[in-house]
Amino acid sequence: MPFYERGPVRIHYEEVGSGFPLLLIPGGGLNSALSSWQTGLALQSDERYKDDFRCICADLRNANPGRSSGPLEIDRPWDAYTDDQLGLMDHLGIREFLVMGFCIGGPMIHNLIRRAPERVVAAAMMQPSGSRPEMRDLFYQNNIKGWGPALCEKRSDVTMAMIHDFLTSMYTNRADFVFTVSRDFVSSIKTPLLIAPDDVPAHPYRSRWRWPPSPRRPR
Repeated sequence: MPFYERGPVRIHYEEVGSGFPLLLIPGGGLNSALSSWQTGLALQSDERYKDDFRCICADLRNANPGRSSGPLEIDRPWDAYTDDQLGLMDHLGIREFLVMGFCIGGPMIHNLIRRAPERVVAAAMMQPSGSRPEMRDLFYQNNIKGWGPALCEKRSDVTMAMIHDFLTSMYTNRADFVFTVSRDFVSSIKTPLLIAPDDVPAHPYRSRWRWPPSPRRPR
């Protein structure tokens, strides 16, 4: 059971297959973990692509079903996760890679491209999450109930007050478009992207496109 460690951060990961590196980010929001594949979510992507790619997947830091752990970096929540992903690639000696992300993987891919555009060769965002103007606190409410309490039970150093601050920083204060980057940044992206949109509360269709809403053009 391999781990990548950096200071207080400990990331559980697995890899399978051979070929060009493919970083896989499971769905499940802040509970994104390797076990997601076993539930049938994302069509067991690690098995599907192992004959063509070197597939790398990790439990998200502090995902309750996973084995990864680390501090809650309240002032830089998205960048902390990106640090874990880029650090894992460095640990494995991988410079350039493809990335496929489900759900929370959408905002994470945008942040990877913002942070390391020269390393992400191409990306696929599958049913990516984003903000709905009419439901700005959706992700806060989902995680304050479905992620925070279980993490506090596991970690005596984490309190619900810290969870509140973390989720407010990660979601509520960034409740626009895809959370991690602006519309203008997305419009400037040169990295090839494949987007498989959805249209449920957490995966709004309108957040898949670069333009402001308009009745005459795609949203």
